[in-house]
Amino acid sequence: MKKTKLNLIAALLACLSLPLAAQNTEDEFEIIFTDDGNQREVIGVPMALYMSELDSLMSLYHNQTYLTLDDDCEFRNESPNYTSEELQDRLSRMPCTINMTYNPIVKQFIDRYVMRMRKTVSVMLGTSNFYMPIFEQALESYNVPLELKYLPVIESALNPKAVSRVGATGLWQFMLATGKQYGLRVNSLVDDRKDPIRSSYAAARFLRDLYRIFGDWTLAIAAYNCGPENVNKAIRRSGGNRDYWTIYPYLPAETRGYVPAFIAANYVMTYYCEHNICPMLTNLPEHTDTVVVNKNVSFSTLSKFCDIDINLLRELNPQYRRDLVNGLSEPSTIRMPISAINKFVESQDSIIAYDMEHHSSRSYAATEERSSSSKSSSRSSSSRSSYRSSTSSKSYANTRSYGRGSTSASASSGSTSRYGRSSRASSASASNNTSARNKKGRRG
Repeated sequence: MKKTKLNLIAALLACLSLPLAAQNTEDEFEIIFTDDGNQREVIGVPMALYMSELDSLMSLYHNQTYLTLDDDCEFRNESPNYTSEELQDRLSRMPCTINMTYNPIVKQFIDRYVMRMRKTVSVMLGTSNFYMPIFEQALESYNVPLELKYLPVIESALNPKAVSRVGATGLWQFMLATGKQYGLRVNSLVDDRKDPIRSSYAAARFLRDLYRIFGDWTLAIAAYNCGPENVNKAIRRSGGNRDYWTIYPYLPAETRGYVPAFIAANYVMTYYCEHNICPMLTNLPEHTDTVVVNKNVSFSTLSKFCDIDINLLRELNPQYRRDLVNGLSEPSTIRMPISAINKFVESQDSIIAYDMEHHSSRSYAATEERSSSSKSSSRSSSSRSSYRSSTSSKSYANTRSYGRGSTSASASSGSTSRYGRSSRASSASASNNTSARNKKGRRG
């Protein structure tokens, strides 16, 4: 009797395990792929492909202000089924210098975009009107293939405020150390990793340096995710082979999904119409320009004198963490609409004088850190250390300078280590299953 009960329980568990295995082929954080040889493989999903990303995208100021649904779109909200031959043919016809390989793993990521992430893709297509010209200019200036402009799609879902669990920040998801190596300022007042222009030029330089190491753009993309050391380790373990799909089994789990996700992002951002995805309509903001100041000036003062919404100031200048442009540390740029720029030019002396009288840079620095006024310091902010940007001067064309001098672009010879840049979201269930994998192959 006891043996019979055990057999019944075993049979029941076997039956239950079949549908569970079928359902567990894909979740938010990983894809479980079974090849023709019935080998089971866990492939990590880049952060921007998490389903919760849509909420954070729609909370952004420019998305709320300048994106609207296309009510005239008559596409059915479903993706047609295409054969593997049709998908492969489309990838082969894309105007790219990077090899867009098609295989069942790439198809898994294409399906994820055109099925589960349809609304997110619609938002990203609208948002791309803001950022793609910036990405293209930065990549072009370093002679980097323009299809790399879709890396931020899988890195941050085009969210300049995106921060991963390990602290990678911005559209291009720079870790702090690597950002500084490539000339991005990160201190208590400024985080240039959130600046779309500066971070794009830094990313273009970084990608160019990785290509110089490996001589292959697919390997450079993999190294962007997991670091050149892990790619070199995979090359050695494969017997010295330098083909991405040959060293693929020896790469960290998330990097195995990174290049397929990049190929899928290029596909969906090109062929979205074939999958009945309607881009959100974009009303581009008015033309903007920049000025350079060498005195501290607060966003509240700029809003008061230049008649500009403080939320728009924050949107146009996401690198400033405390609503303060710290020009005393080093000449700093402010991006505003042309109408606000003209008002600043007319009233610049009054703006600087008003801010010096009513605000203290130290009190701004302490706003989010301390509530006790006794901890504020009266020391000059000019003694504060800062990190000078290495962004190309092209990135801030038509920049005006006011005060004692203007800033100049200074080159920084950064190394190519970029550890810990991307990670899965922190959830209790995911962290238990992937903690060992996160420790292996992450940069941090």
